[in-house]
Amino acid sequence: EGPYDVENFGTLSGLVKVETKEPTKDVHGEVNLNAGSFGYKKASATVSGGTDKFKLLVSTSTEESDQYKDGNGSTFYEQQVEKGLTSVPGMMGNTDNTYSNSKQKAYEKKTLLTKGQYNITDDSELKLSYTANRSDEILYPTGGMDADYDDSNIYTVGYTTRNLGKLSKELDLNYYYSNVDHPMSTKLRNSGSTNYMTAKYKTSAHGEKIKNVMEIADSLVTVGLDTSARNWKGEMYRTNVATGAVSMNTIPLASTDTTNKAVFSKVEKSFGKLDLEVGARYDYTDVDTIDENKEDKKYTGLNANIFGVYNVDEKMKYFAGIGKSSRVPDARELYSRSYNTTLMKYIYGGNDELDQTKNYEADLGFDKTIGNFQIRPKLFYSVLKDYIYNTGVTTGTTFENIDAKIYGLDISGLYAMTENLSLDYGVAYQRGKKDEDVADKDLAEIPPLKANLALNYEMDKSKYTAEILAVDSWDSFDSSAKEQELGGYAVVNLKYTNQLHKNIGLTLGLDNVFDKVYASTNTYQDIRYVETGGSPILFNDPGRYGYVNLKYSF
Repeated sequence: EGPYDVENFGTLSGLVKVETKEPTKDVHGEVNLNAGSFGYKKASATVSGGTDKFKLLVSTSTEESDQYKDGNGSTFYEQQVEKGLTSVPGMMGNTDNTYSNSKQKAYEKKTLLTKGQYNITDDSELKLSYTANRSDEILYPTGGMDADYDDSNIYTVGYTTRNLGKLSKELDLNYYYSNVDHPMSTKLRNSGSTNYMTAKYKTSAHGEKIKNVMEIADSLVTVGLDTSARNWKGEMYRTNVATGAVSMNTIPLASTDTTNKAVFSKVEKSFGKLDLEVGARYDYTDVDTIDENKEDKKYTGLNANIFGVYNVDEKMKYFAGIGKSSRVPDARELYSRSYNTTLMKYIYGGNDELDQTKNYEADLGFDKTIGNFQIRPKLFYSVLKDYIYNTGVTTGTTFENIDAKIYGLDISGLYAMTENLSLDYGVAYQRGKKDEDVADKDLAEIPPLKANLALNYEMDKSKYTAEILAVDSWDSFDSSAKEQELGGYAVVNLKYTNQLHKNIGLTLGLDNVFDKVYASTNTYQDIRYVETGGSPILFNDPGRYGYVNLKYSF
């Protein structure tokens, strides 16, 4: 959390790092069978093994689900009818935007993960991985279109060598390539029974990074080079169902390349009880488009941070940090076009005069253990300069730079009441305000006060969990972005796990036990929700959901 990552491009206020299983020398594996309410089914299998020199892991899964029902028992289709999607303004006039098949599946998905590791020497190895996702007919009931399919591939190659000498404790060379093919269409809607519209977007990216870690004067010093390039493009067209003929071909996003080159460094050093980390990164970014009506862009940025932890003793530590980070606007924010139903034509929503967003943030907190009770409060204050914001203007540029502030508090912790009984908890609160002289100073996408409380009881090989998730009413919202007030809610979730046998595990669960009717997500205009009566529709979250998982491992 915070602007404390210098190794990756565009980390503005936090880094999400996804770690997948590593291959093992010994043969291990597991098979999972999952079933749940609303026709949810999933099967997955993983196997790993190898030798001292070579290890391999293969994991695959398949899953599908019907439309979930909310607490009123309404499916996607039934909510669409209730919200008035039978008459929605569009390119062809008012249309019926509900599903033509009320029993349409919500999605089908297949995945594959393969990872290999070759140990060249005791101090060096080569790693390769490939991840594939194949999803079909994914429903987006709050939007005007659904995904015909969503296919993605990720390839990675990594080489690590250690102990090269005084100037290299560890040297890492990494390369990745990924691509996504993601067409959205009205094919599954009643509006697409004769002619359906397709918005077909593709993106691909590759990156290279070299990172060297050294020990200098009792400090751990990391220096590196980071480069990446991303292409993003989209087209929209109409297809005649009877003949297959394609017409009305337009380009909502012309092919755009975003190329980044950066150098980074960080130093980690301890001064007695004080652990300090200082980092810096310099970026040079080109954004090039083939759209003749728009200008190419160049951005440079110097980011830096310092983060410290003071360890009073084993049960008490303070932490604080301050830093600056930035991100450049993406292709959609700079160059995209969309169809305006009021003007009956395509207009630019992108703004090629956008500057990059800068985040100046300070964080402060402590981690304290008192007997069996642990608490970790944290405060943050973020000053955003040239924040890229969707202004909601429907007759011209949609994205603009504004200045704003976001601040908040979160508290998390654990209380081990007995050897078998424990309580974990969390509270999160934040607010966002625009500096601009506007009627509504609230920032969009700032969720309300949220708290969770989970009681865990463990006995032998069993574990029981009862959780309460409570959210305050969403009454601070940006009406200019067409957000709406949402009521507060509280849901109860139950979960039971048991290791029935050394090779067999069972999990049972029930979410939203009392079938609560609630909506957790506001209707951000940026995501292009379907509107009725000038307001984006509001969709309810799932009602009571039961599930079971059976795992066999070896």
